[in-house]
Amino acid sequence: MRTVIAALLLASAALPALAQDTHSSMVTGPGQLKWMAAPPVLPKGAMLAVISGDPGKAGPFTVRLKLPANYKVPAHHHPTAEYVTVLSGSFHAGMGDRLDTKKGMTFGPGGFAAIPAAMNHYAWTTKETVLQIHGDGPFTMEYVNPADDPSKPTS
Repeated sequence: MRTVIAALLLASAALPALAQDTHSSMVTGPGQLKWMAAPPVLPKGAMLAVISGDPGKAGPFTVRLKLPANYKVPAHHHPTAEYVTVLSGSFHAGMGDRLDTKKGMTFGPGGFAAIPAAMNHYAWTTKETVLQIHGDGPFTMEYVNPADDPSKPTS
């Protein structure tokens, strides 16, 4: 019995260190973000930082997207739901088959949008904006008008 109690005490003493190591590997401070050019499916100028998971694979993911002022994303949809939180700046989004800056909603810091799978939507910024996006991968984009897709060669 004393051996079992001693083993439990030793194990419980190690748990805070293990939890701390696990926790620290899951926490990312702003200075630790690795920004890179966003994938070519987005118009040029956006920067991306992966926080958790892999948006290109099955499973949950979280990314941050930094968009310059006056950035526009034409109407598109995703096969999975998209959850967007505005961290800074001014983000505008609307539902529909084409980008219309006279419609849509404006989201400031703390604003949140949940966009269902297969829902056509578009977005734009009026100043530099940082978003946090999470959902389940694989996360892909399909433009309503294929000619709007910057990753496709133009004819």
